[in-house]
Amino acid sequence: MKERFLSLRAFGLHFSLILWLAMCVTAAWWQVGRAASGNALSYLYAIEWPVFAVLGVVGWWGLLHIEKPTEDEEAARREYEEKMRLEAAAARVVDSVFEPEDDALAAYNNYLAGLAEPPHKGV
Repeated sequence: MKERFLSLRAFGLHFSLILWLAMCVTAAWWQVGRAASGNALSYLYAIEWPVFAVLGVVGWWGLLHIEKPTEDEEAARREYEEKMRLEAAAARVVDSVFEPEDDALAAYNNYLAGLAEPPHKGV
């Protein structure tokens, strides 16, 4: 639990939150001053900045409590991706039997298939 709030990443999040809240408070104060001097639209902005501050706190909390996937979850994700790649390749082969791909479409599909390949580690 301590490392969640005291890690280097957490300190970066804390610092970002402090900057965000300071900016939101400053902007809200500025808008209140403008509203008091007769700018009616600034009343809306004076309410909007505190809402942004609350959203920043919610985001900070969510980023602090995000969980890393376990090895089993990573393995299941890789297995699912491989299954989807094989199904897409099989569907492409079956489709090309009935209706051949035109050259531009084949080149584009090859490009997309290359993007879908997982990065090779250790290369």
